[in-house]
Amino acid sequence: MSYLKPWKSYAEQLEQLIGRGMIISDRARALDYLKRIGYYRLSGYWFAFRERSEPLCLLDEHGSKPTKVRIERIALDRFAYLKPELFHDEFSIKPGKNTKGTDHQKWLEKHQQLIKRSKEEFVTHNRDKYGLPLAIWVACEVWDFGALSRLFNGMRAVEQDTIARQYGVSNGRVFATWLHSLNYLRNVCAHHSRLWNRNITVQPSLPASVELPWVRSFEANERVRARCFLLLNITRYLLGVINPRSSWPGRLKAHLQAFPDLSHLGLNLAGMGAPVGWEADW
Repeated sequence: MSYLKPWKSYAEQLEQLIGRGMIISDRARALDYLKRIGYYRLSGYWFAFRERSEPLCLLDEHGSKPTKVRIERIALDRFAYLKPELFHDEFSIKPGKNTKGTDHQKWLEKHQQLIKRSKEEFVTHNRDKYGLPLAIWVACEVWDFGALSRLFNGMRAVEQDTIARQYGVSNGRVFATWLHSLNYLRNVCAHHSRLWNRNITVQPSLPASVELPWVRSFEANERVRARCFLLLNITRYLLGVINPRSSWPGRLKAHLQAFPDLSHLGLNLAGMGAPVGWEADW
């Protein structure tokens, strides 16, 4: 069966759910969750309620309405991720380093592996009913951070800039380095490796401080840009856009402030790149 489903806006997705019998007690809250989490990730939760008649109440971790975040997806084509012409030439035409194919072809191999090993019910449903390939709004739900970062890096400048501006960064190439560096950070943490005074080999680019004032402390100091505190700051900043109610920045700040007094050994937060007065931005 060929895939004929059109792209739907978040408002249209909400109307579809209402049309199928879901009782929405707070439309604004429901729409916010669709925007922040996504239709297919949520579907695994509401599937169990398909025969129930009680209203499905959506609350955040604090039991109240989450702050609204406007992050829209770009959908040029339902199978955009498959089409080389929708990426820049270095990614989709020129052969990649140490490989016979292009970086895009290498990325597609990784994508296929992720789809093949996925056990998500929405993937199984779409694959069984419509076959492959999956529409981008389905496929993206199983991409890991590395796959997402590499695909973004391969996008054309206009699409990169459009997405980056949603996070307050005007230059999409700068934002691409953020994703790359955060993927590096994620991998270090996932393997329980040392992070505190580690030399960060995948360093992010920075926008001008007139665009993001908090980067001023890192602009003129190459040493602090090579430590993990900058990546923690980027994480804090992005969380402020994606989920302003997150308690992670406050918890991390408290954790760092509890660093033991080891000044007699010359050990302090400067070893992880924390500039003097860092607390003011947190």
